[in-house]
Amino acid sequence: MKDDLAYAPSDCFETFPFPSSFSQRSALEDAGREYYEFRAELMVRTNEGLTKTYNRFHDKSEHSEDISKLRALHDAMDRAVLDAYGWSDLRPVANFESEFEEEQTDDDEFASAKKPKQKYRLRWPEEVRDDVLARLLILNELRAAEEALEPKTKKKSKRAATPLFDSGEPD
Repeated sequence: MKDDLAYAPSDCFETFPFPSSFSQRSALEDAGREYYEFRAELMVRTNEGLTKTYNRFHDKSEHSEDISKLRALHDAMDRAVLDAYGWSDLRPVANFESEFEEEQTDDDEFASAKKPKQKYRLRWPEEVRDDVLARLLILNELRAAEEALEPKTKKKSKRAATPLFDSGEPD
């Protein structure tokens, strides 16, 4: 048996704090469908797969009309998700950020080594990503507390949400 990480639905999705009534929110479905359909059509038209398409998406020198539209649709999809959570106060603007920081070295041993090409990713600034993650963690904590108060007769998922913060009170 390998000891690779494995992600099961019970680990990833059953405890994820999705927006309330997300399955009835047509804005989410509409934004997702428009993005998916445009991306699929673009990939067929350009005869490119996901990797090449997203390499172009994240390439800050790429200014084609198709990629600009894909970026706009991605932004609209993000906006629909933030709105579904009720987080209208967040107005993130995606920027091209370096995927890694290149370390400077004076060590002669590495002077001739080929350095990897600097890659960029079109994404929200780190502060926004941290804020969204913090909000999701808090929401998950609140839902776990609510679930703990529910009557025990109600059938629960195999794996209940685990509180992230110890309240200091005995179980």
